[in-house]
Amino acid sequence: MNALGALAAFAAASSLFCGATAARHSYAEGDKVKLWANVVGPFSNPSVTYQYYERLPFCQPLDGLVHKPATLGELVDGNRLVLTPYDIAFQQNRERVTLCSKALTRREVQQFQAAIRDDFYFQMVLDDSLPMWGFVGKLEKVAPATPAEKETHRISLFTHMHFDIAYNLDRVIEVNVSTDSSRTVDISEDVTPNTEDGTIRAEFTYSVVWSPTDIPYAQRMEKYRRVQFLPQHLEIHWFSIINSCVTVLLLTGFLATILLRVLRNDFLRFSRDEDAMEDAEESGWKYCHGDVFRFPPNHNLFCALIGTGTQLFFLGIFIFLLSCVGAFAPYSRGSMYTALIVLYALTAGIAGYTAGSYYRQMGGTAWVRNTLLTCVVFCGPFFIAFCINNTIAIAYGSTAAFPFGTICIIAVIWALVTLPLTILGCIIGKNTRTDFKAPCRTTKYPREVPDLPWYRSALPQMLGAGFLPFSAIYIELYYIFASVWGHKIYTIYPILFIVFIILLIVTAFICVAMTYFQLAAEDHRWWWRSFFCGGSTGLFVYAYSIYFYFQRSDMSGLMQSCFFFGYVACVCLGFFIMLGTVGWRASLLFVRHIYKAIKCE
Repeated sequence: MNALGALAAFAAASSLFCGATAARHSYAEGDKVKLWANVVGPFSNPSVTYQYYERLPFCQPLDGLVHKPATLGELVDGNRLVLTPYDIAFQQNRERVTLCSKALTRREVQQFQAAIRDDFYFQMVLDDSLPMWGFVGKLEKVAPATPAEKETHRISLFTHMHFDIAYNLDRVIEVNVSTDSSRTVDISEDVTPNTEDGTIRAEFTYSVVWSPTDIPYAQRMEKYRRVQFLPQHLEIHWFSIINSCVTVLLLTGFLATILLRVLRNDFLRFSRDEDAMEDAEESGWKYCHGDVFRFPPNHNLFCALIGTGTQLFFLGIFIFLLSCVGAFAPYSRGSMYTALIVLYALTAGIAGYTAGSYYRQMGGTAWVRNTLLTCVVFCGPFFIAFCINNTIAIAYGSTAAFPFGTICIIAVIWALVTLPLTILGCIIGKNTRTDFKAPCRTTKYPREVPDLPWYRSALPQMLGAGFLPFSAIYIELYYIFASVWGHKIYTIYPILFIVFIILLIVTAFICVAMTYFQLAAEDHRWWWRSFFCGGSTGLFVYAYSIYFYFQRSDMSGLMQSCFFFGYVACVCLGFFIMLGTVGWRASLLFVRHIYKAIKCE
């Protein structure tokens, strides 16, 4: 109950801190409703975003720029809200109000031209939490007048925005923005300036229409969930779950009818009269009992990986629970990033305790090295990728670059929370865990492993073990990638949680099967092998990300490529460590069970 209460408390705190439940603003007629501009950027490269007024010469407020204070998650997510000069009064319609009239210089025209060629979009936020999107302009092909002429393009800059706002009593419920294609300014390369000083005059205008609605305030974010609940989308999601369930049933059926039958025959053969067995040639998994519980090489690194994998497992479970209880509202601007940072820091003690306890059971003595490995085995590669990507983002001038203050906050969290909890967990695990109790006595010298065919080596087994779990989740992967690396929103977290549970079950079962086949061939080196077989699904996910980047998306450019492949590699590394831990733990339970069931001398 205490754990559930703490989780509920964190869900509430996360929602309040991250803006998942925005302040319930109420207005009287005529009150000003603030409209914030967030970012602009190329539509095909969602990671390449820029501050609204720094990248393009839009109409700025006369009193200077006013930035909205951002939470940790908003800064990590690249949000930079700044107040716009649009005068939007509650329940008051406006017809074509002039925002400003600008004489666009040649440089400003070139900025807009480049943005429109790259299909730039903008994002705005009304009433602190209602997002809307629109495009800066449009690019049209102009057919040549004669066959000898080349095809040209007409570049049009949108100069009018229309806001449709719905309200219920004294609260804003819904907002949509649209651009008028008939109110544009031609800024093509060959256009003639319309002023004497060689500039292009552009008048930026807007209009506002208010309309009442019956939608309650508590459901105003449901609009952003609807697209994911269309019948065709739900059919695909349910097909994914059915596909995964069939995979699980086939796998469990295989284990029940084949593996258990083989084990039963093994038990009968091993339980024969010892006199009858004297002349029989020793073969099978029983006869490597003196080595099967021999601790693996590099057990310091092994224990650090198991500890980190256990931490990532609980981190994933906590994130899914928060998602299912509604802690992450659609477009909550970084609430999940905040939860990930905070929960990763708070679960560091799990990694330390698990790594320290297993390291003690394996007779380890280099405790400082074990603790440091546990701290950096996942954070180290992630930090390297972050440094590279953040440097590139700074060079691009993108909002994806972390401010120096944000980096300091994260560093302080790691130094004052993650590191101490890892050390504390390691100390507790070292002092409280009992010795490793193996069902069989380990011999002094290891048994020689017989020569095995190539398909029983590590790499083929990893490929075979990773393909089946990947086949259970690959349909859902497209929606995840399209949400994280696109402009779609993923809201069906319960379905994703079911797929995650199926992934864990399939991974555990396939690792058990692979471990049995390895031991049946008298290869007792199953510790690392089971970890690699379980984690190999992460390699398939990364291979799918390469396919997604080149075949299912329009992403391009140095910054977008580095962000995509760098951070996806970090996520796949986390999956590798977590699923490897699941596979090893399932194999350990299986090995303990079968060797307890026979009499080993």
